Amino acid sequence: MASSASRLGEIFLHRGDLSKARECYEQAIEEARKEGAPKALSDALGNLGNVSALLECYEQAEACYREVLEIQRTLQEGHTIGETLVNLGGLKADRGEPEIARAFFWEAVDYLTPLGHDRALGILYSNLALQELHLNRSEHAIQAFHTALDYHRKVGNEDGLATTYGQLGKTFLHLGNLKRAEACLNNATEHFIKLGHGQGEAGALRLLADVYIERNDHISALRCLERVVHIDLTYRLPQFEDDNQRLVWLRGS
Repeated sequence: MASSASRLGEIFLHRGDLSKARECYEQAIEEARKEGAPKALSDALGNLGNVSALLECYEQAEACYREVLEIQRTLQEGHTIGETLVNLGGLKADRGEPEIARAFFWEAVDYLTPLGHDRALGILYSNLALQELHLNRSEHAIQAFHTALDYHRKVGNEDGLATTYGQLGKTFLHLGNLKRAEACLNNATEHFIKLGHGQGEAGALRLLADVYIERNDHISALRCLERVVHIDLTYRLPQFEDDNQRLVWLRGS
């Protein structure tokens, strides 16, 4: 059962008051240590790690997550171990350490796969793919993106499908594979439209315009950018000036 300090921490976290949430979780950790309650201690440490990461206190976050792992190696709660490994990988990714992040993510895969955490695995493989890209391992990244798509389809994660198709399309564009880039970015656009996610749709269409410009297909590129500018105006996106200038240039070329 969560302590009153942990419950207060949740309340402050939902309100966006991270400093108060951190104080509450630190109190919950002290209480759990005194009571000798490993499960409560693990939960409080995990929560403090999450808040610390949001506050960009990365060393404190890592110390919390590593202590959670020590406790969970004894308690053997596979899902918590997997989630904590994902959190550690995320920290290392944010700090520009892709090789270490990748190692944590792969270890998390080993824990989460037998548990059937398909939604988490879809997100995890997308994160893995991004680290592979940072390490200039494009083929491994493409494989990981495709695995992520399989999991997203399995659980019907529309947001995951939209984002991953967009990332994969961008990867193919950078590799010069325009045909596959076009297919992926069209898929991304369709999923973002289904979600009503204007900003995501605009991002995919900007990349799709790049594909068509590379092909010298200015008519298709114009259609993409006209739609992007419309979205910019509708949602008051900060990219409007750049997108509009690009549209004007394309119309004059």
